[in-house]
Amino acid sequence: MKKIASFEVDHRKIDVGMYISRVDGDIVTYDIRMCKPNGGVYLPTPAMHTIEHLFATYARNSAYGQGIVYVGPMGCRTGFYLLTRGLSHQDAIRLMQQTFRFIAEYEGEIPGCSEIECGNYLEHDLAGAKQAVLPFLSAIQEYTPEMLEYTWHYNQK
Repeated sequence: MKKIASFEVDHRKIDVGMYISRVDGDIVTYDIRMCKPNGGVYLPTPAMHTIEHLFATYARNSAYGQGIVYVGPMGCRTGFYLLTRGLSHQDAIRLMQQTFRFIAEYEGEIPGCSEIECGNYLEHDLAGAKQAVLPFLSAIQEYTPEMLEYTWHYNQK
């Protein structure tokens, strides 16, 4: 069985950041790494769940919303997958800058956080979510499209 592209990456060389892990036709999968893989610190489930609600709600309602195919957490608890169609790499970076700034500054009710709307509506942590997005927000501020390639980071170390 052939490995999927993201399994071909040397996770020891990855840091917090945004990376292209797959291109399938016109769909681009970005790995949104909020924690260093295998670094011993992972996203707590309540914070990750809150980030997911805020991330999906903000991004899908943004100017780039029509280009979003899917937003969802990585099983390894280091971040999220963002699948897009028709967004330039620069627009994807801008979207992540705006989305994570929104999460870091958000005050109020968590969207979709009711028993009717969410299968795990009780497990949220807004304060933890706001804290968890800060390393990624800091890393993404100076990103360029070249930095989306995993190999760019390998060559910097």
